[in-house]
Amino acid sequence: MAGPKSSSKLSPASSETSVAVSTLWKSYLDQTPDRLKFIDAFLAFIVLSGVLQFVYCVLVTNFPFNAFLSGFASSVGQFVLTASLRAQVNPENRSEFKEVSPERAFADFALGSIVLHFFVFNFLG
Repeated sequence: MAGPKSSSKLSPASSETSVAVSTLWKSYLDQTPDRLKFIDAFLAFIVLSGVLQFVYCVLVTNFPFNAFLSGFASSVGQFVLTASLRAQVNPENRSEFKEVSPERAFADFALGSIVLHFFVFNFLG
């Protein structure tokens, strides 16, 4: 008696999705400058850090709740500042940020990060 055949074919919708994702990924790798890829990697790290903090708070403990709030607010704030930096240094957005040089954008990012972490540190108590 023959067993059930395993089909290695993907459904048409799944196949179209995988083709679209692979095309998007190849286009990202080919057309995105290295500077933006580095910023994107940092954004992914910040998201991972925030998710891990939230999961730890839910599964283990939230005893010093202000510590969780500080850490999570730091992740969210740093993500917003980094996303703003990415938008300002992206060469495709030059028309929207005519008067902001990449050096000025980074200086704004650094100053904003210092202020953010000053408030986070003070919130810890």
